[in-house]
Amino acid sequence: MTGTDSLPRVANDEPRPAGRGAGPALSIVLGLLTAFGPISMDLYLPVLPALAAELDAATWAAQLTVTACLFGLAVGQLVAGPVSDRFGRRRPLLIGVILYILTSVLCAVSPSIEVLVIVRFLQGFAGAVGIVIAQAAGRDLYSGGKLVRYYGRLTVLAGLAAIIGPVIGGQLATVTDWRGLFLFLAAVGGVILVATVGVFRETLPLERRSGGGLAHTLRDFVRLLSDRVFLGAVLVTGFVNAALFAYLSGATFVLQGIYGLSPQDYALAFALNSLGFMLFGFIAGRLAERWSERGVLLIGLAMCLIGSGGLFVAGLLHLPLGVVLASLVTMVSGVAVTTPPSTSLALADYPRMAGTASSLLGLARFAFGGIAAPLVGIGGADTALPLGIVTLVAVAAAAVVFAATLWRQRLRQADAPRAVHHARARSDHQRSDEAGRPSHRDQTRR
Repeated sequence: MTGTDSLPRVANDEPRPAGRGAGPALSIVLGLLTAFGPISMDLYLPVLPALAAELDAATWAAQLTVTACLFGLAVGQLVAGPVSDRFGRRRPLLIGVILYILTSVLCAVSPSIEVLVIVRFLQGFAGAVGIVIAQAAGRDLYSGGKLVRYYGRLTVLAGLAAIIGPVIGGQLATVTDWRGLFLFLAAVGGVILVATVGVFRETLPLERRSGGGLAHTLRDFVRLLSDRVFLGAVLVTGFVNAALFAYLSGATFVLQGIYGLSPQDYALAFALNSLGFMLFGFIAGRLAERWSERGVLLIGLAMCLIGSGGLFVAGLLHLPLGVVLASLVTMVSGVAVTTPPSTSLALADYPRMAGTASSLLGLARFAFGGIAAPLVGIGGADTALPLGIVTLVAVAAAAVVFAATLWRQRLRQADAPRAVHHARARSDHQRSDEAGRPSHRDQTRR
């Protein structure tokens, strides 16, 4: 037994071993918790024009229901994360799912667009509880590289759910209206509630719960946002997801209103994007692990720029449907490519603050998306140019942030060969200073 092995282990500092309590049933529940928030955001997108017509609302007002849900998803994660650290995962989760069911029913019976916007914020807030607790439970169950990969999978699942939601909504639109879709979401919440009660057991023991309160949480936030690499990864995530949610909010009016697609054809177009998202997200995860996180992120941003640029040109020159669809697939696939490396770069240095770090990633993702979504409707429903402008500006901002932070700055967790090289160089320099003679690195410079 080594000296290290003989040291006592502190329960609060040691994560649970992977696989203890993380069986297939729990894995499915965690996946559902991650997905049902984003699905709630965009399941009804195929019937958004019909919703606006029935409630006598303008295009921008109808899109505010998307924005309200996005802000609810953002704010809810900031609240639910610290609360679950203090009181455990299971009780806040049950409360959040019950609140989600109730707010979904209230959405279905909303008499006006104003009431619907308010209730949609509450619905998003409730959905955020599931997202952040799925992330926090992963921190309880996994450690090291498995923890990073787990968060990468959750991020891809959340993005995938945001894409396939309209596909499901388009098919449901053949048998019900927008009010029926919200009742369907209430039923989904009921299924998740039953699964949570039956499968989800508390993953955070009493001795590992936080007692620091608000001041402790704020200090963690300040520490994270002071890290240039973390902040860069968060901003890149926020901007590319702003483009994604602008697309989710505006594409329904562009494809149905301008190009004449039916709700079912619109759903098929989204299915094409779903395929691209899944394929390129899978490839990016493998490539980032084996090659270079920053290199994969650069490729994803390039794809986003090409796709958003195509949307801008298509809107400006009124190009045919095929150009728009190809541009959408390229941009959405590019967002999928950026997701695993940006998440890994953000979380690599903070395994003990992964829940708080993930909540900030979620805040950026949904808050930026909430800001971008209504901007697409400013020009009305008769032009696709606003969609091209918003997505192009958002992706360009992500590229600028990437160049200023992640590409130039040295990462704490760089690619393996470079990390080893820097570690050896620092060690050599330190030994040389202690010996009172110049290091090999200094001699080379001279």
